[in-house]
Amino acid sequence: MSLLPTPPPSLRTIPATSAASSTVALRPVVILPGLGNNTGDYKDMAMTLREGYGIPSMVARVSRVDWLRHAAALLSPGFWKGSLRPRPLIDWFCTVLAALTLFTATAEWQYLERVAEAVAEAKLLLEDGGSISLVGHSAGGWLARIYMEEFGMSRISLLLTLGSPHLPPPKGLPGVIDQTRGLLDYIEKNCAPAVYTPELKYICIAGRYIQGAPLFGNSNDPSCDPMLVGEELNKIKLPAKYSNDKSLLSAPSLHARFVGQSYKQVCGQADVWGDGVVPEVSAHLEGALNISLDGVYHSPVGSDGTIRPWFGSASVLKRWVHHLLT
Repeated sequence: MSLLPTPPPSLRTIPATSAASSTVALRPVVILPGLGNNTGDYKDMAMTLREGYGIPSMVARVSRVDWLRHAAALLSPGFWKGSLRPRPLIDWFCTVLAALTLFTATAEWQYLERVAEAVAEAKLLLEDGGSISLVGHSAGGWLARIYMEEFGMSRISLLLTLGSPHLPPPKGLPGVIDQTRGLLDYIEKNCAPAVYTPELKYICIAGRYIQGAPLFGNSNDPSCDPMLVGEELNKIKLPAKYSNDKSLLSAPSLHARFVGQSYKQVCGQADVWGDGVVPEVSAHLEGALNISLDGVYHSPVGSDGTIRPWFGSASVLKRWVHHLLT
């Protein structure tokens, strides 16, 4: 099923763009961290935008400890029913945790308010008629959509998402559990649909770092362990009758099978391409300008910027930054 809008066309490769002229008033950028990430994870990305392209950039104030407070969702009946809602949930579990004194200053941890603070700071930089861009990484992408629904879209002209799982997983498939416990269903039904217009542009960027694979292969021979695949086959002595079987030597690696299970939880399929965490098909939205970038890993955590670059690595950022310059 294609999720690409017509127009605009889907893009596979993005040309590099140099910094914009200093005479152009650039939109300030607010970066929304993904689940489990903190503000510091995006320091290099924000610095590249500022120093390399002259784009004023700030990151919503989030720490890793803040994300642990979401464990309170386990106390919500909606978690077990798969019907969580963003704003009522946030207000509810902040109150409960404060009452239980499990964390200090818990009521201050509300992701959307942290985003609102960063947006307000960005708006101070605007000239008359200016606007800002939201750049959401991973869960920050769909949390940006909630923010725009809850706080409004005043002075926001661009939402660009990086490896964000926008679509709820298909229902009724064995072994597939909605990791957001209903939040993506809520967003799909209640948040404004994606658009690509001169006034407001949605741009969804997916990474193609690794193709997943089913957990088990199709070998019918019981002497062949399905978990010994890819390069690991070179470490064992195969029976003579299998020594020339090239299909075994080209079998998916254990990494691909592991990643495939992650993809399956998100989109219902294991053998699809993705960024190592989020499948390509889930990171696109109907109505948006959808882009896929080859060789791009999901997270700043675990990325080395060269062999495993993530969306915000300088070498990758230059492939999409021109969308912030126009």
